This record gives sequence, C-alpha cells and structure tokens, in this order.
Amino acid sequence: MTALPELPVTAVLPALLDALDKGSSAVLVAPPGAGKTTLVPLALLDAPWRGGGKILLLEPRRLAARAAARRMAQLLGEEPGGTVGYAMRMESRQTARTKILVVTEGILARMILDDPELPGVSAVIFDEFHERSLDGDFGLALALDVQGALRPELRLLVMSATLDGARVARLLGEAPVIESEGRSFPVDVRYQERAAGTPVEDAMAKTIREALVDEPGSVLAFLPGQRELERTRERLEGRIGADTDIVPLYGMLDGKAQDAAIKPAPAGRRKVVLATAIAETSITIDGVRVVIDSGLSRLPKFEPASGLTRLETVRVSRASADQRAGRAGRTQPGVAIRLWRAEQTAALPAFTPPEILEADLSGLVLDCAAFGVADLASLGFLDPPPAPALAEAKALLCALDAIDTDGRLTSSGEAMRRLALPVRLAHMVAEAASDGHAGEAAQLAVLLTERGLGGDGADLERRLSRFRGERSPRATAARQLAERLARAAANAKVAPHPYPLPVKNGERGSSTLDPSPLPLAGKRRTAATLTPPSPRTSRGEGKGEGQSGATSAGALLLHAWPDRVAKARGERGRFVLANGSGAALDAADPLAGETFLVVADLQGKAQNARIAAAAPVSEADIRAALGHRIEKRLETAFDRDKRAVRVREIVRLGAILLSERMLPPPTGADADRAIIDALREHGLSLLNWGKEAEILRHRLQWLHQGLGAPWPDVSDEALIAALDDWLLPFLIGEANFARIPSSVLQAGLMSLVPHDLQRKISALAPTHFDAPSGSHVPIDYEGEWPVLAIRVQELFGLDKHPSIANGTVPLTLELLSPAHRPIQTTRDLPGFWRGSWADVRSDMRGRYPKHVWPDDPLTTAATARAKPRVK
Repeated sequence: MTALPELPVTAVLPALLDALDKGSSAVLVAPPGAGKTTLVPLALLDAPWRGGGKILLLEPRRLAARAAARRMAQLLGEEPGGTVGYAMRMESRQTARTKILVVTEGILARMILDDPELPGVSAVIFDEFHERSLDGDFGLALALDVQGALRPELRLLVMSATLDGARVARLLGEAPVIESEGRSFPVDVRYQERAAGTPVEDAMAKTIREALVDEPGSVLAFLPGQRELERTRERLEGRIGADTDIVPLYGMLDGKAQDAAIKPAPAGRRKVVLATAIAETSITIDGVRVVIDSGLSRLPKFEPASGLTRLETVRVSRASADQRAGRAGRTQPGVAIRLWRAEQTAALPAFTPPEILEADLSGLVLDCAAFGVADLASLGFLDPPPAPALAEAKALLCALDAIDTDGRLTSSGEAMRRLALPVRLAHMVAEAASDGHAGEAAQLAVLLTERGLGGDGADLERRLSRFRGERSPRATAARQLAERLARAAANAKVAPHPYPLPVKNGERGSSTLDPSPLPLAGKRRTAATLTPPSPRTSRGEGKGEGQSGATSAGALLLHAWPDRVAKARGERGRFVLANGSGAALDAADPLAGETFLVVADLQGKAQNARIAAAAPVSEADIRAALGHRIEKRLETAFDRDKRAVRVREIVRLGAILLSERMLPPPTGADADRAIIDALREHGLSLLNWGKEAEILRHRLQWLHQGLGAPWPDVSDEALIAALDDWLLPFLIGEANFARIPSSVLQAGLMSLVPHDLQRKISALAPTHFDAPSGSHVPIDYEGEWPVLAIRVQELFGLDKHPSIANGTVPLTLELLSPAHRPIQTTRDLPGFWRGSWADVRSDMRGRYPKHVWPDDPLTTAATARAKPRVK
C-alpha cells in the first residue's frame, strides 16, 4: 500500500491495530486534525482479520462522506470508486474492487435490517460519533446486536474528537480506549464578545471584515442557519477586497456546490466560507486558517405533546466549539475568534444533546419493529429513548397501520419501511400507489426530504412544479430517486432500494436485495416470520405511466399529515389545525387566502407556529381521503331567550369545523334525550323548578344529610348523574324547558324516595309550622338546619321550643319584628322569653307602639294582628 502521511494519529495506529487484533471493538479519541478519518480506514486494509471483507466508514453527513472518500482515494493515487468508494442517498461511487466504503449513517441500519449478518463486511467504523445523531446511535445499537448474536468476529470501532470515551467503551463491552494527542497545527483562540442586542449577522460581518485585514488566509464563519448566512453575505458584498470570494456551505446546497466550498481558493485569491454546523467535523477546507464562531447552532426539538418538530436556536456545546476551532488548524497554524466572552465558555453544555433525546422516534420504532424488536430497551443505546416520544411514535405508527398494538410490524409497515422515507411520507407514497399516483407522491416526498429543491417558498404545489422543470444535477438525481421510490411503492413485493447500496457478489452499481429480513440463526428476532406484503395494485408506477389523472399536492399530503389539515380563521393568514394548534402565514403569501391547507412543515412553538411548507386542498378531497377521521354528530345548545333546545349537525375533522346546519327541534323521545343532554352540559338551572319542587328538593336533601340512605341525595351532582332515572321517565316530549311543568320535577324527585318512606316525609320534614296564632308558617330547609322565620307575637304563650322529626330536631327560630325584620335568632325559645325578651320588648315597643309587647309573653295570647283600635 502507498505510504501514508505522518499525522498525529499515526503514533497510535499500532496500538489501535493491536486492540482490534486481540478484540472485536475499540474506541479512538483523537482531536480535530489528527487524521483519524482518512488514515485509520486505510491502516486497517492490511489487517489479517479483514480477509476479503469491506470496511464501512460511517459519516454523519454526505459532504463529509464524499470528502473522506476522495481524500483516501487521493492518498492511494486513485479516484473514488476503486479501493475507496462511497454510497449515500442519490449518489454512489463504488465497484466490485471497493474495499473501503464510506456511507452516511442511515445506510448501515438499512443494510442490517435487510440482512442482519452483514455479509461481506469485516468492520464498521463510526466516525465523529460525538455528534450523536439518531442514525448513528441506532446503527451502533444494531451493530452491537449483530456482533453479539451472529458475528462475534465483526470489528466495531467508534471514533471521535470530543467524546466520553469511557462511557462508549462500557457500551462496547469494556473495549480499549486509544487516545491520540495533539493537533496538526496550533490554534490561537481569541474572544470578541457580540454586544447585547446586536444581530448575529451584523457582528459576524464586522468580525470577518476585520479578520480579512488583520490575518492572512481564508476564513470559515459558523452561523446558526441559512437565514443568518444569507444576511451575513448581504452585509459583506461590496465591502471586502475584490480578491476575496464569498462561498456558502449548508445542507440544502447540491453536492457540487458543497464540494466547491471546501476546495482551496484559486492562486492569488482567498475566500470566506459562510457555513452552518455542516462544516464542524470530518472535513478540511483547504486554505482556511481563520475560524469565526457565532457560538450558536440550530437544533431540531420534537414536542411529543403536539407531535411537532421545531428548530430551536441554542448556544453551542463546548465540544462543538472545540470542533469548530479545530477547523483553523488543519493545514497550518490558525486563529479561532469566538463571539462571546472567555468566561462564558465554562457555562456552555459539555456536549450537544443526543438527537435520540430530542427527535421524532417514529422511524426508529418502525425500523426496530422490522428487526423484530418491540421493546427498544433490549437494544444497546448509549442513551435510552424518552418514554413520551416513544409513546407518540407508537401511536402514530398504529394510526398509520404500520405496527399492531403489540408493536409488531404489519405488511403495510413493511412496505412503508422499504421506501426509506420518514414514516408519514412513506405512508403517503404507499397510499398514493394504490390510486395510481405513486410518481407524483414520490416526487413530493423527495422535495420535502431534500431541502431547497423547487425553491424555498411555502407553497409546495408551486415548488413541485418548479422542481419538475429544474435541470441541475441535484434535481435530476432527485427525480431519479423519486422514480425508484415510485417503483418500490408500486411493487411492494420486490421493493428495490431507492438509493444505492453496497455491491454484492461482484456486481457493479446498486444491488437488489431480498426484501424479507433474514432470521438471526435462532436468536430472538421475529421479523422473518412476517408474511411478505402483497404487491399493491397500481395503475402506474410513475408520473405519466398509466396514472388515473393528476392529483394535487394537498390531496397527497392528506395521507401524511391528516392532523395538520388547516382551516382559515379570522385574520388573513391565520389557521387552526386539526390537532388543535394554531399556525400562521405572512398575510402577503398567496397561500394566506386559501380556505384549507395541508401543512408539511411548521416552525416555532405549537400554539404560535409559522407555516414553512404547505399546499392548498379542497374540502371535497379532505372528505374523500379522511372520511374515517371525520366526525359527524348532533350538538344541542340551549337558547336562554327562548328556553328551548336547538339542534345542530356538526361535521368536524379534529378541531376543524367543516360544516354545520340547524335541524328542526326534536320531539318525543328525541326531545327528551336532548333535554337530558342539555342539562348534563349546562346544569339544572335550566329547569323551571317552581316553588313546590324547590321546597321538596330542600326537604329531601335535609333528610339525606341528617338521616342518610335510603333518603336520596338530591344535590346538583347527584341529580345530574341520575337524570335518566328520575327525570327522563317523566318528561313529556317537548324540547322546550318552559313547557316542562314543575309537577314533572316533583314527580321525578318523589320517584327517588322509596315507597315506604314517602308517607313519612311530612311527619319528619313538614312544610309548615302551625303557630299558636293560627298561622301556617313555611319552614325553610335550604340551610344546614331548618329555619322558621316568624313574627315574635305569633309565638306568645308557647313555652316549648318548636321542633320537627318527631321532636328530635329543634327549628332555628328567626324572630321577626312586625315589619318582618329579624330581631333575634334562637334555638331556645323558653330561654329567650326569660332572658333577651326584656331588651327586645324595650326596643321594639317604641318602634311599633301599635303592637302588643307584654311584660310576660308566656301568659299573653299569640296574635298575628296589631292592637285593636280604641273607639
């Protein structure tokens, strides 16, 4: 093999080779610029345990995968596709001679799921594992499972510049940790705090201009996202030297533009590379010796409660800051300028949160089901997935019929998984295939997963139209990918992979693998027992291939995001989603005037999200596609002015009101049921109780509180709970509360009292007290104790306190003046006569001289009248 360059990692290669000779796993920790990405795979080519098997090198990004493959091929004096090749979505350079295959992280999981023995693979290297992507964590968990169950000789190597090596080593069964010291070149780290309130793009542009004056070489500037990147570019254009090029570098760029960004500037020129986190690891940008770090990054955060993933701008971790600074010392001594204070570095989080803790896990759960794993805890994850996100993922997959209630993969789920798309988009393409629209759906799916195709407007219908006419290499490759997806969806039984996989059995190019997962030689995997899915009946496999007429992007998206159907409400550009969330568009956006949308991308928080991608859809399409989700029900409402029940027919899709219409008032049993429903919703105050019914209810409640069962509880809660028992049988078929007489309520209340107790009500809780004056005075049972409000003169001569319930419960006497104003409350009438009466008499006879105020009320006849007039 060609002699390899001497880089810092060279010193530890013997120790690494020895560790992998003696064992099956190892961890390599090497700083940025040490050369681990390119030198380690090449050093393993001559390892005796490799035999004729391939070495897989996993990279977190396509840019890094292409760059690593090209650099290794260059060191061997070759072009990619020979000894070193690469494979990723929409692009592959490999042949039967390829021994080192650089792949993006998601491809490993696909390979293992399709053939758990990983035939023809001798080693898997996880590069830049500190990034902790979901695909990387899942790939390592699967690889460990394969190594433990089927391939004990399979070598696993985890590499990173900033990593808790001991923790990863424990996951790998206490694998040895090899550490490489030193960078390629020293980096001078400086701090230049961004002033409070200064936009990041303003501070970045100013610092770049200063660095171009003070420092030689090219500049790499890290910004949180494309929006800030473009604004920085605007602020630099025309304000820097004519010999300096401004070059963007972010994920939405096509491969050629990304590759151009990392090439050295032409002789006599320098460049400013404006990059997102895509440039943090695994690549060397030739000529860069100045790095300027904004200290910000944009990360996806999944909210299980809303089912939404939003991008959140956060401070970088210390590990990311170190990675960024390391880009300045890859080819020569460099300078790293950080736009924050030095003491703030200690407050940064140590590492970027693992994606598995923040991401939508529906794809992970689907893939685990395909691997025969219903319980993810049985796999070796460095960080276990959070329970709320798992529950949300399982609920979604069950709703899409991808897994059953036990978490096992269904035939529909198997067809979805083989499309290599996020689960919602996989479901959309699979459903569209059954209607002959696989081609259109596949193009839309690729548009949504390959950012930047067709522009960046919110209207997906327009973007899809532009995408179909684009002639860039990236657009052409994307359309080819869509064609493969459409064929896979239209023929689920064959299910060829929609992106190139490693060559098998000496073939060139992509391979068609058996879609049925292989058994794990008696191990616990059960995916192999699934019946292969039946091929979908389709009238066409791609656009223009026998399709039954065109369909809109919105109609297709209904199968991906039924919970994100949106209806306009109030102000232009304001929408409510079927899941109950609110969302908005700029009022000037053409989509803002649509009545219905299907939203594919939301940014921001659930109740105030911004619609980033959507398509208009008709109500007819909504009803046709989502009929099983649409709820039609009768809703009763109480008209307080007319004291009547009004009935509406309501048609809803989740929180969206599709239609409503008033229905004639119900009659008969329907009217009675409507009355009961209205009472349950609005309470018993709707009823016209009347005095007699109210009194009866208070008496019964007092008996229940004092004597308990079987005297009935007639509180609001109890009566509402038992409406069907005491009120419904006595209703008269009128949907108008004003026409329900009080006698109905009395009869209903009495029906709650056992028959043998009904005749005791009057004895135990009489309605009136017969006063010595001859008056028939009502007793009030509304309070805790029954109250008798009576003028004091009507009790003259009574030497025993009035009581009820066979004399066991004294009445609370509210003694009144002749004007019916309270003068005293007592539960001891004889004591009152002997005590307080004298003071009351003295006060009252001056106020009411026409009434009797005797010295001795016990010897005076009771009266309800004033003194007789003297003639």
